[in-house]
Amino acid sequence: MDIWDTVASAIRDATLCPFYIARTTPVSGGSINQSYRLDGHDGSSYFVKLNDAPHHAAFIAEAVGLAAIAATDTLRVPTLLDHGTADQHCFLVLEHLDLHSSGDTKTLGARLAAMHRHTAPQFGFSQDNLVGTTAQPNTWTVDWITFWREQRLGFQLELAAMNGYSGEMRQLGERLLDELPAFFEGYTPQPSLLHGDLWSGNHAYLADGTPTVFDPAVYYGDRECDIAMTELFGGFPTTFYDAYRAAWPLHHGYEKRRDLYNLYHVLNHANLFGGSYIRQSVQMMHRLCAKQR
Repeated sequence: MDIWDTVASAIRDATLCPFYIARTTPVSGGSINQSYRLDGHDGSSYFVKLNDAPHHAAFIAEAVGLAAIAATDTLRVPTLLDHGTADQHCFLVLEHLDLHSSGDTKTLGARLAAMHRHTAPQFGFSQDNLVGTTAQPNTWTVDWITFWREQRLGFQLELAAMNGYSGEMRQLGERLLDELPAFFEGYTPQPSLLHGDLWSGNHAYLADGTPTVFDPAVYYGDRECDIAMTELFGGFPTTFYDAYRAAWPLHHGYEKRRDLYNLYHVLNHANLFGGSYIRQSVQMMHRLCAKQR
């Protein structure tokens, strides 16, 4: 069966309404999947991601992450209709949202804090997922420092070694992993539900200003991880941070841990793209190690 026939059939099954495709329009903005706006004969619209069939596990993980955020009734996410495979392809169907670059940033901050108040007994998630195209392990772990050492920084450093980035990066990485406890003196994080990949490209606003998030890499971890990433590439205004802190103030040691958490994403970029991200990773590790002298 043709992939679009399968998608149309999936929409009919999900909505229990007749649906036939009137138009498919490519949508730009993503580098991992092919994305389309799908318009039906009845005036309805959907957002569809396509990729090769082996990528289906990534769509399953995305669907689970979106469902986890939606279940908190805090931040708006696109409603999932279905996902599946056909004709050597896989697909993910979401509701189509008319997104805008500006909106109610105060509500974004307050609702993110509300989402972070949803907790779990341990750190991790019900399944592994992806950050970008990189595997992200999420094995349940009682201790946060152990989780961050083994499943975040340590995992990325092992990938870096496999990619040939040894020498100074490996030496600094091993030293930093040994010194992790010093970053958490007087601070015990709780396992908060995180978006996991919260940069400016993964949030937007509806026409009425309502904030929405998408493309998550969900897990339960220290809420400072989400806040730190919003600062990594910019794009979040002061009003967002003020509203978040008003709803749930950050620990006074957050600034000391911010680069520690963002190093994970910079290392991931180094492993995916190389180039200046390798140098940035080494510079960040030098700064972090210097803080413990």
